[in-house]
Amino acid sequence: MERIYLDHAATTPMHPRVMEKMLAAMNETFGNPSSIHSFGREARHRIDLARERMAKSIGAKEVEIIFTSGGTEADNMALFGVAESYQANGKHIITSQIEHHAVLHAGHKLEKMGYEVTYLPVDETGRVSVAELKNALREDTILVSIMYGNNEVGTLQPIAEIGELLKDHQAKFHTDAVQAYGVEKIDVNECNIDLLSVTAHKINGPKGIGFLYARENVKLAPRQFGGEQERKRRAGTENVASIVGFHEAVLISAEELSEKRNRYMGFKETFIQKLREHRIDFALNGTLEHSLPHVLNLSFPGTNVEQMLVNLDLAGIAVSSGSACTAGSIEPSHVLVAMFGKGSERLINSIRFSFGYDTTTEQIVRAAEETARIVTRLKK
Repeated sequence: MERIYLDHAATTPMHPRVMEKMLAAMNETFGNPSSIHSFGREARHRIDLARERMAKSIGAKEVEIIFTSGGTEADNMALFGVAESYQANGKHIITSQIEHHAVLHAGHKLEKMGYEVTYLPVDETGRVSVAELKNALREDTILVSIMYGNNEVGTLQPIAEIGELLKDHQAKFHTDAVQAYGVEKIDVNECNIDLLSVTAHKINGPKGIGFLYARENVKLAPRQFGGEQERKRRAGTENVASIVGFHEAVLISAEELSEKRNRYMGFKETFIQKLREHRIDFALNGTLEHSLPHVLNLSFPGTNVEQMLVNLDLAGIAVSSGSACTAGSIEPSHVLVAMFGKGSERLINSIRFSFGYDTTTEQIVRAAEETARIVTRLKK
C-alpha cells in the first residue's frame, strides 16, 4: 500500500537537491565562519550567498536577514526584541486570536512582564478586520503582529492593508510568514512589513534553521548573548550546512511559483469535487478566495476527528487536525474556536489536508475517495 503524505503544513520532506548540497557542505565547508583563514572564509562566503538570496526573495537588504533556529525563535526575537527596545514609547501590542503559539505564548509572557496585549478576533473565514485593528491602535502601541497565512485553515490576512494603515504609526509591523513563504509572492516594501519570520522545514529544507527579516531601522534587543555573529543580534556559531540547505530550498521554492500555486489550487478543487461525487456532507473551514494554495481544512459533520485521523492513517494517508505543534493535545483548535466559537461541532470534526511538491493528482483522488469511504462508514 502506497503511503500518501498530506501534512506538508506540519513539515515537508527534504528535497534531494537540498540533501545533496548539505552533504557537500558538511564534507567540504567545515570551517568556522568567524575564522579569518581560508576555511573560515569559505564558510562565510556560503552564508553570504544564502543571505543575499533570501533577502532578494522578499525584496529586503542582506543586512536585514538574521539567521535563527527556526520560526519559533524568529517570532520570539521579533516580539521580545521590539518590546524591550521600544518600551519607552509604550507597552501596548496588538496581535490576533489565531496566531501560531510561538506568537500567542510570547504575548502571554509579555503580559506577565507588564505589557498590554490586544488579541483581535477574526470572522468565520479566519480573517481579521482592518477596521477593528484601526480601532485597537493607540498612541502607545509599539508592535502589531499578524500572521501572513494561517497554518491550520490557510486563511490569508490583509497584510498590505495593515501595512498601509501602520505606515505613519510608530508601531512596528511583524508578520509570521512561516506558512506563506515559498508559496506566496512576498515583498516587505510593498506591504510595509518591518519584521517577518520564516523557517526552512516548511519549504523542503532542513529543520532547525530559519530567518527573521528586520528592517534596517528597527531596533531589536538580542535574546541570546555571546559572540558578535549576525551583526551582534544573534550570538552563536552559524549552522553552515543547514544555511546551505536552506539556500537551496529557497531557490527551489522560487521555481515555477505560479505553476505550483495553480497545481495546489487544482488539488483543492479535485478533492472537493470527489467528495461531492460521493455525496459527502462537509464544510470548508476558511475560504478558497483568500487562502494559502496548499492548505485545505474541512469539517465532516457527524464524525470525530480522532476516529478520522486513525482510520485515514490505517488507509495509508497522513493528515492532521491542525497545528503540528499541538499534536497529541485534546484541547480544541484555538483557531477554530476563534472562528466558530467554543460550542461549534467543527472543533471535533475538522481535518487539515496540505500538499507539497511531490503530491500528485492520483494521490489526491485516492485520498478523497478514502476519506469519503471513511466518513460514510463512521456515520452509519
